[in-house]
Amino acid sequence: MRNTEGQIGAGKNLYSLIQPYDYHILDVGDGHKIYVEECGNPNGIPVVVLHGGPGAGCSPGMRRFFNPKFYRIILFDQRGCGRSKPHASVVSNTTWHLVNDVEKIRKLLLIKKWIVFGGSWGATLALIYSQSHPTAVKHLVLRGVFLMTDLELDWFYNGGAGMFFPNQWKKLIDLLMPEEQKDVICSYHTKLFQANEKEQTKYARAWTEWETALATMHYKNINGTTPAAYARAFARIESHYFVNKGFLNKDDKILDNMHKIDQIPGTIIHGRYDMICPPLSAYKLHNAWEASELHIIENAGHSLSEQGISSALVSVMDDLIQYNRIA
Repeated sequence: MRNTEGQIGAGKNLYSLIQPYDYHILDVGDGHKIYVEECGNPNGIPVVVLHGGPGAGCSPGMRRFFNPKFYRIILFDQRGCGRSKPHASVVSNTTWHLVNDVEKIRKLLLIKKWIVFGGSWGATLALIYSQSHPTAVKHLVLRGVFLMTDLELDWFYNGGAGMFFPNQWKKLIDLLMPEEQKDVICSYHTKLFQANEKEQTKYARAWTEWETALATMHYKNINGTTPAAYARAFARIESHYFVNKGFLNKDDKILDNMHKIDQIPGTIIHGRYDMICPPLSAYKLHNAWEASELHIIENAGHSLSEQGISSALVSVMDDLIQYNRIA
């Protein structure tokens, strides 16, 4: 078990964007069809990429962390977001539905074992999937660890992060009545599911832009430019998961189940100044996981696009090949 302070692989270049060689629209049941794509080497080491949110969808930039000569890269849009249908739907959309979807993708693609790569909510889903299907996982690569605990949700939606970004926090809560501000997650969830779609979009943009503003070390003033369709899917699905505490039946469920995957090797990448998912969760996970390595990246926040985070992830994926660390 290794704990590394500082940047790794800062000199490595990201791989050029590559195009999918195949894609699927997979009917996963319950009225949902999800978009799945494959890139890289069809005979390479399979790696599945789990995007964040929940509700953010995957993007072409997520392909660039893997050497396409060696990796078979699988990306997909989780239920209700991206190119999956129905859009922004939370019906039959829970953590356990997503775990089953990941396993259906693995079986569809005839993959015995794969690397599971996820960031933020994607790291949460990666851990829960691996605990549910440990024999299907070769290695875990996690970025911006989020354990779906009350402590983390309170930090981000109950004023903790707002103490560092008071102007942005004020924009978020000013759309609520004073009595509604006592439970921001619940109040926004109610607003995001009202009948008026225009009003939904107003609250969806505010929810999405609060998170986006804090994602990087250098604050970006978005000024309400988030596309309406993206904001609605992101905010509706994310608030649906958060108001239901990730559909987990206890607060520390992930840490309590680490014994199920304790011997599966894993690498954790986390920004020192992550304002969305504070590093404490990464430390807790590392300490509960015998086969893990933790890399705290200085001068980095939460986002996948942070230079130190991106370089570290490329280095990890390259090292797995170079040093033959994949069983």
